[in-house]
Amino acid sequence: MSPRPASAREASPGRAWWIEPALTVICYSAFVIYATWSVFDQVNVVFYPYVSPFFSLWLGFGLIRVPIIGILLPILAAVPLGLRGSCYYYRKSYFRSFFWDPPACAIQELKRGRYRGETRFPWVLNNYHRYFLILSLITLVFLWADVVRAFTYQGSFFIGLGSVFMLVNVILLSLYTLTCHSFRYLMGGRIDAFSRVRFGRAWHRIAMLLNYANPRHGFYAWVSMFSVALTDVYIRLLMAGVIHEPRIIF
Repeated sequence: MSPRPASAREASPGRAWWIEPALTVICYSAFVIYATWSVFDQVNVVFYPYVSPFFSLWLGFGLIRVPIIGILLPILAAVPLGLRGSCYYYRKSYFRSFFWDPPACAIQELKRGRYRGETRFPWVLNNYHRYFLILSLITLVFLWADVVRAFTYQGSFFIGLGSVFMLVNVILLSLYTLTCHSFRYLMGGRIDAFSRVRFGRAWHRIAMLLNYANPRHGFYAWVSMFSVALTDVYIRLLMAGVIHEPRIIF
């Protein structure tokens, strides 16, 4: 077995291995900056019947009459942030890109002090990933409620481009959440012998389905991140009167 390369130049001479981590830093940073601005913009991003996935005037767009104001806003914003920040895929991605720990396969990581793992703040929060997952599953219910209402206009069923944006966005968010490693564990990954538990065959089928979908988790992480931002931008453009969408009312 050959020793680990001493430097990036030795590991990949003449190869632009740094492009992927650089693009990751740019995309993640842009999303975090935009999401932070959107959440704390103090503007209700609602263009009836559309509501931004970043901000809903009411939880479930009226399903539960709780205004998202004051201290409740940053708490709710922390749920998707906590899920993505503690996600196994994102952890690998931002550790490689932002901290070069290591920056790529077969590339030596930067020399650091004593390794402490995830025992100190903020990395210790990664241990609460499963709890962020449960809260995110609850959030998905309200996002789906928003989508259902996005296909209703003045009591009639209708289809608008915003409806499609919101539907695609919540589908991608659902795929990202449901292909999570922790969700796979909850839905059968923790079972050692399916033949020894009740409904073992059903649990086995669910586990196999999630095993099939799990390798695409990283892809869903990226596309769902972009879909959230694009949906918010689209609704803001409608609010500003920059664009006018075609609508089909039945």
